[in-house]
Amino acid sequence: MTKLFAEVQGRKSARIGARWAAGLMVALAAWNVQAQPMPSLSLDVTGRIARTTDAAHKLYHFTEAQLLALPVHSITTATTWTPRSTFTGPSLADILKTVGASGSEIEIHTLDDYTYTIPVSDSERYGVVVAYSMNGQRLKISDFGPLFLIYPRDAFPDELTGASGDSKFVWQIKALIIK
Repeated sequence: MTKLFAEVQGRKSARIGARWAAGLMVALAAWNVQAQPMPSLSLDVTGRIARTTDAAHKLYHFTEAQLLALPVHSITTATTWTPRSTFTGPSLADILKTVGASGSEIEIHTLDDYTYTIPVSDSERYGVVVAYSMNGQRLKISDFGPLFLIYPRDAFPDELTGASGDSKFVWQIKALIIK
């Protein structure tokens, strides 16, 4: 009986040890995900542009440093997904000017393969901002980042509300194609 008891206890200890080890591995994996650095900002612009950083691919690649070096603009507004907040980043107009854009439409591509097209004229008409921060905090992928197209909804409530207005607020932006 004592030998059987010892064997059962040994199995229990092994199971508890395995569970503890599995729990520790899950905790370490979660910590590692949290410890990962925030993805750096970048933006690729192609299409009808006069200036490139990669002529072979007809592409202007904005690095984080280049995006942060552009003049900073802010829009304080509410969105369907956020309370009234201050969004900060370069203006879409400054990005278009930097690349020498000459089209009439901008096709926006996101990290999750969503695509939406806006008129180039929106950049000047509304003073659209390509935000990399909200209320002074850099946007994470899980919170609309790294780049979020922001319109001044509060200043144009008749034009920028409802489904058609909501669709202009594009997040997780990775690329623009000027058409």
